[in-house]
Amino acid sequence: MLSTRPVIVATTRTPVGTAFKGSLAGTPAETMAAHVVRSALERSGLGADRVDDIVLAESHYGGGDLARHAAVATGLTSVPGLAVNRHCAGGLSATAVAATTVAAGAASVVIAGGVQSTSLTPVMKQRVPGTADEFVEPWMPFTHPDSAEAPAMDMSITVGWNTARAYAISREAMDEWALRSHQRAIAAIDDGTFVDEIDPIEAVRADGQSAVFAVDEHPRRSTTAEKLASLAPVHPEIDGFSITAGNASGLNDAAAALVVADPDTARSTGVTALAQIRAVASTATSPRDTGSAAIAVIRRLLDRSGLTVADVALWEINEAFASVPIAACREFGISEDVVNIHGSGCSIGHPIAASGGRMIATLVGDLRRRGGGIGVAAMCAGGGQAGGVVVEV
Repeated sequence: MLSTRPVIVATTRTPVGTAFKGSLAGTPAETMAAHVVRSALERSGLGADRVDDIVLAESHYGGGDLARHAAVATGLTSVPGLAVNRHCAGGLSATAVAATTVAAGAASVVIAGGVQSTSLTPVMKQRVPGTADEFVEPWMPFTHPDSAEAPAMDMSITVGWNTARAYAISREAMDEWALRSHQRAIAAIDDGTFVDEIDPIEAVRADGQSAVFAVDEHPRRSTTAEKLASLAPVHPEIDGFSITAGNASGLNDAAAALVVADPDTARSTGVTALAQIRAVASTATSPRDTGSAAIAVIRRLLDRSGLTVADVALWEINEAFASVPIAACREFGISEDVVNIHGSGCSIGHPIAASGGRMIATLVGDLRRRGGGIGVAAMCAGGGQAGGVVVEV
């Protein structure tokens, strides 16, 4: 538990785009980062001189520093920027860095979040050791040592399939969860639920044309149980393999940010505290059990904050694969009615480094609409890792 509870005074995000062919396919991560940093600061009502740091998650973007780039691009020249990489859990970990920094008294205001441009991910190459001009291309660095039971480049096994097997989750149960995720996301879009958390962005489409992008485009109205059941498994060569494109998250582009402040600063400047951050956590397990790491971090969050499952009103448990939130519900006896109530990775999409910020923005908004309560955001991440945040409204 944090001795001083930092407060969230603003949240914002872009809509989530479908990678490579969607509305953000031609919009660089640098543009999205500047957009959400500017939006978060404007929404907070704080002056630019109040910002002590910017912490943004990024994943597979070549090793730059999007946070510092955004600071300079938005006129925050004196504000440093920190890049965080915990892959899927990066946005939650960026929030944790901001919260603990503020709680420790090392900063008063930190902008945190994450940015993901899957569409414009750089293609890297690595020279073959012992050669002068032989390269592996494309090449990506491994997050953990490769093995048959935990392939370093295949999350469908380390997250989706291994979790489904560990908790005896059927293909039908995962498809049912994914279908409901789409239905919930579409209902939220139609009801205008996401309007307040989204700041529309001038996006450059794949054809080079610009247009205002304002609504999440990944949820499918046409998804049915029959269509999901007809999809082939990702690994038909593995007996009983039940992970498909339908019960997995999408490939997506987006950015999200929030402003974390110490309570005294919020009070003295008269800005509205939307939520308190009660606890943050990260953990890890065997890469083979990456999906189950989400369960481990939930347990750590509850222990650290002194809470029980019954104390939590709403949950955001990322649907990297549908098996993950199903396993968490079974492990802790959580009602599926209070988990991802407006959809998640299977429907809204999973813009890797931006998902944590998106989850917190949605969770805080949902808690405020229902009059308050405690919410938990948790997700697993590559290499057997996980991150989580507890908020209270």
